[in-house]
Amino acid sequence: MIQLLTVVSRREIAKGATELICRRPDATAIEPGRFMHLRVGPLLRRPISIANVEGDLITFLFKEIGQGTKELARLRAGDQIDALGPLGNGFPVEHVAREAKIVLVGGGIGVPPLYYTMRRLVERGIACEAILGFDTADSVFYEAEFRKLGPTTVTTVDGTAGIAGFVTAALDSSRFDTLFACGPEPMLRSIQQVPVEHKFLSIENRMGCGIGACFACVCPTPDGHYVKTCSDGPVFRAEEVIL
Repeated sequence: MIQLLTVVSRREIAKGATELICRRPDATAIEPGRFMHLRVGPLLRRPISIANVEGDLITFLFKEIGQGTKELARLRAGDQIDALGPLGNGFPVEHVAREAKIVLVGGGIGVPPLYYTMRRLVERGIACEAILGFDTADSVFYEAEFRKLGPTTVTTVDGTAGIAGFVTAALDSSRFDTLFACGPEPMLRSIQQVPVEHKFLSIENRMGCGIGACFACVCPTPDGHYVKTCSDGPVFRAEEVIL
């Protein structure tokens, strides 16, 4: 569904990272882990994960990487965005057992969808923890917001904040039976090897159409086939994909 989102607020939350809160035409529920395909001017749409939903307000967190995200970061209150979505299949929050022991692992720009996911889990009465990985202290964002939901550990590659190293350095797999993760491909490959019974990975990939028509975001599977990140995912069981 194409809709016009109206910008309510925009702020820088870390070096090169922006929080954009928009009002949408309706207050229909959105499952955590899904994304919107946003158009800025004449540029192609950009897939941006949904970081939070509160009534008719929707929050996006993103890094300014290319021209499209730089244009998004320049928007002001009152500006409108042509949005397609919500799209894709998210994390199975409603199907997780209440007694599950859950850890959410995010790396860099893979952190945003995990905030809404953790919030929804907590609302269901499920206790969970978060591990958030960043390059350096200047790039850390939403740490305080996650801590309000539950125990949160931050790691930085250069050791300037939290634990030095990658997210796996802070992950004690023996304490959990379910893992939700989103982040760069090398991180997700490492997560695939972590001995946790249930692992769900949100794959961030370059996309064309966002609706499964162009085959620009395919990912191979162990049985020799391919899945489309945009329409079959972006969330998959760890054993369903080859990264």
